[in-house]
Amino acid sequence: MGNDPIRLILQDGTTFTGKSFGYPGSIAGEVVFNTAMTGYPESLTDPSYCGQILVLTYPLIGNYGVPDDKNPEEIFRFFESDHLHISGLVIADYSEEYSHWSANESLGNWLRKNKVPGITGVDTRQITKILRDRGSMLGKLVYQENDVPFYDPNLDNLVSRVSTKEIKEYGNGQYRIMLVDCGVKFNIIRNLAKRDTRVIRVPWDYDFSGGDWDGLFISNGPGDPKMCKATIENLKKTLNTGKPIMGICLGNQLLALASGADTYKLKYGHRGHNQPVLMAGTNKAFITSQNHGFAIDENTLTKDWKPYFINLNDHTNEGIIHNILPVFSVQFHPEASGGPTDTEFLFDEFLRMVEKYKKGNQ
Repeated sequence: MGNDPIRLILQDGTTFTGKSFGYPGSIAGEVVFNTAMTGYPESLTDPSYCGQILVLTYPLIGNYGVPDDKNPEEIFRFFESDHLHISGLVIADYSEEYSHWSANESLGNWLRKNKVPGITGVDTRQITKILRDRGSMLGKLVYQENDVPFYDPNLDNLVSRVSTKEIKEYGNGQYRIMLVDCGVKFNIIRNLAKRDTRVIRVPWDYDFSGGDWDGLFISNGPGDPKMCKATIENLKKTLNTGKPIMGICLGNQLLALASGADTYKLKYGHRGHNQPVLMAGTNKAFITSQNHGFAIDENTLTKDWKPYFINLNDHTNEGIIHNILPVFSVQFHPEASGGPTDTEFLFDEFLRMVEKYKKGNQ
């Protein structure tokens, strides 16, 4: 690891000076924080972080290195996509020595190979306090004196940047699942494929409304959901067909927009592994993994819809479900890798809906 100086500069002018341990370059984006203790290889490859400078609040990062995923069969075994999506990484204490049975290289080397700047030796607790007080804000990592302008990724259609460009298929099960890739995490595909499905992964703007499929799945993804106009329009054409639909994260927001509800930007978003949610109308609580900066305005739900889950920290919406049709979505990640997996049963719920629909239409 080099000792070259690098600065994190927030839009309000607050500056943190540290040492570069990633790619020797400058980058701008939206600064957000994640409270997870483990799972940095998964987080860094999560497409939902596209355009963002990620602050990891856990103080020790890099101690278990980065796993070897050079030869995936269909999808990578350990990562959530085929490359890094964060713009930059901010940590308190970088562990130069690493040890893990799956490790192949150091975190710093991985960042350098993928041209992602990283800064260490800064007070991530103070940064997190600033973001929690003032909300997510724009920022930049300035390597030495190579300054760059601020950049707001939410003004761009990030989904078009991270979505697949071609149709791909996984598994050979009996149920055909149309997966709309808005920035899908690989563990969603893994969870579907192991449940007797054939997953057809299509681009975000693909017209799936008249397709030959048994169930529709809308994936997670980055940015403002209102940028995904094509997906919303195709969902509008599909909602009342009676076919089963499930959405996760951005998919939850897109389903709400298609139904006539509205979304808004959260102050600092929900990002971490231990977010508690309550199943609406019950006393059942679950621990979930989350990564989103926007939410559904529950007050705008139409009469055909009701809340499915509620965030127990700030009472924001965490999911919606149709009163009659086999359609639901959640804001959190039931496929979470590395965990928790408390809500993985929702994939089974979706497949039961698919099975019932297919049997009734044979």
